[in-house]
Amino acid sequence: MTEPMTKPAPERGPTPAAAPAGHVEDVLLELDDVHVFYANIEALKGVSLSVGRGEVVTLIGSNGAGKSTTLRAISGTHKPRTGTIRLAGKEIHGIPAHEVVKLGIAHSPEGRKVFSRMSVFENLQMGAFGRRGEKIDDDVARVYDLFPRLRERRGQKAGTMSGGEQQMLAMGRALMARPQILLLDEPSMGLSPILTEQIFQIIAEINGQGVTVLLVEQNALMALNSAHRGYVIQTGKIILDDTAANLAANPQVRQAYLGEI
Repeated sequence: MTEPMTKPAPERGPTPAAAPAGHVEDVLLELDDVHVFYANIEALKGVSLSVGRGEVVTLIGSNGAGKSTTLRAISGTHKPRTGTIRLAGKEIHGIPAHEVVKLGIAHSPEGRKVFSRMSVFENLQMGAFGRRGEKIDDDVARVYDLFPRLRERRGQKAGTMSGGEQQMLAMGRALMARPQILLLDEPSMGLSPILTEQIFQIIAEINGQGVTVLLVEQNALMALNSAHRGYVIQTGKIILDDTAANLAANPQVRQAYLGEI
């Protein structure tokens, strides 16, 4: 049995101040009319969204709506057929994924995808691949401060860890790239409610340290409670965008994604 983490768990997650809907002062990431295909199947049908520097922005929707595909398009693991993706004004669509990481985008993928035969420490080192060693030890210490359990397990093979510990490792590995923006895909998948609350508290801490976050999450209530703004995606199209607080109060969102009748 996994011993409980030492960090206190908030009841409903952090509640950052909401940014004005439709207005972003300092755009860090921008998608403009992005279309993505898997063979002949169109997964994204003209997605446009923006993420301001220092924000937590969430993308919510049902399974198969295009949430993970949006993150893959941003991180370069799936190339858009048309449309534009910009980081701090620079076009990045079509750039190989390993170069996207160097530009300041790190992706913690759905399903964690840790290197199961490597230790916790070796996984973190892989997150810093290509950085030439500068201040890597400092970043490992930072990850251990965020996730004390990883310090305790630093020599353990990642594949023998619990789901919650692997999620912490996946997020910590992404942070080793020193990203400007962190892409989180379903960080609460398969976790207990207590661990989910703790993961979202850590997301708030990461954001408080200056990292911008774009969050994909099935737990729409937790995501909206933790974000400044949000977008709702349905069958590959953005159908709503607003402050997180307004989306959480929207009857359409409450019925479709928050389990209300």
